[in-house]
Amino acid sequence: MAARFTFDRPYDAPFELVPVEPPEDGGGIPEAFRSKILVHTVHDGDVIPPRFRFGPNGEPLVPTDVLERAHVRERDWGANLVARSLAHQLGAPAYGRVRIARVLLDVNRFPGSTPPNTRDPLERLAINEPFRDVLSHTQKMELLDLYDDVSDELESHVRDKLIIIGIHTYDEHNPSATSRPHLSLINLPAGYLREARMPYGVFDPIYPDELGESTCSRILRDRISLNLERTGFRVSSNHPYALPEGSIEVRSQVWFFFSYLRRHYEEVHPDSALDPAFDLVWSMLLNTNLRQALPESLRGYLHRYRRAAPEHEQLFHAAAGAYEKIAAFIDEARIPYRYRRALDRPNSLAVEVRKDLLCDATPDGPYPQPANRQMRSRAHIIAKVVAGAVRTYLDTDRPLQSNLQELAPGDPMAK
Repeated sequence: MAARFTFDRPYDAPFELVPVEPPEDGGGIPEAFRSKILVHTVHDGDVIPPRFRFGPNGEPLVPTDVLERAHVRERDWGANLVARSLAHQLGAPAYGRVRIARVLLDVNRFPGSTPPNTRDPLERLAINEPFRDVLSHTQKMELLDLYDDVSDELESHVRDKLIIIGIHTYDEHNPSATSRPHLSLINLPAGYLREARMPYGVFDPIYPDELGESTCSRILRDRISLNLERTGFRVSSNHPYALPEGSIEVRSQVWFFFSYLRRHYEEVHPDSALDPAFDLVWSMLLNTNLRQALPESLRGYLHRYRRAAPEHEQLFHAAAGAYEKIAAFIDEARIPYRYRRALDRPNSLAVEVRKDLLCDATPDGPYPQPANRQMRSRAHIIAKVVAGAVRTYLDTDRPLQSNLQELAPGDPMAK
């Protein structure tokens, strides 16, 4: 394949907010909600910094033809096009995008280097072939610094949001050669789909399993699906795959829950906010990208019975007591029930759009040509329909939820 890519382009940050113009007709969602929505893409980036692209003598670490084929296969072509249009239709001030190419770093997985012979794409880690086998340990550590930068930026932008919509694109055909739906709405973690519970050891075990049922309001998901179907698109839910546990959608939900839990715990026990032991426990619970060393050491101490370093023994012992109090509070205060019905519980939804609707990219194929007028029109229509569904959810569906009556603990509907 002839060289068609320019990977070594300058960039200010691995994640950026891209400003968009407001709707010309004055539409969009109500003004009060425009700052409460984030539309983002994580797999439509095209940057590979030179320090990961070339060796010390200027030679490519990955042969150009191999890299380009992998980039065509891995990139979510067209996702930025839809995200920009959706942010515009919603009246949001910007959409967020990851600039780093997925072929180098997949920020929608847990950090690390994927073990050899990992067949399931949902089980991959952030660093994959072809860079997995050519980067040194030092380079991988530097690359995961970029992962941390993206995580920190995303965390800062999602912490006050009500709806977070990640735009992705997928191939036209399944491995069986059958055609995939035009769109798929993904709100179910893969582990919960397999086992009807959250996988053990991924997040802290006091995270309630029942919260794994959905990362967003099913009313919102189904409202979007209904409107798209009415417009002529074929839509599925959680097919052909569910959400990997390392995805932004799943990690953010765990982070949101423990933030909610901390807020309510400290309202009842204000003195705990000044206690280093409690602070360390909260750091561990909120460390959903598994990148902080001391909280991970506490996790090993609590759940894998590893010895604490001598300088941490007293702190870890106190943290174990704090952890038990927090765990007991979850049931005492009916936190899972209250959180599930909370009007301000954030929604995280992944939207997959079939690539051939937006571009001519095919796996291992040539460099895709820019989207033509028909493709741009499809992106606009998809965005307009999704934005309309979000507006209906905010105007009609969400207010109805606020009228739900409190259920007694013994009521089956409360489970």
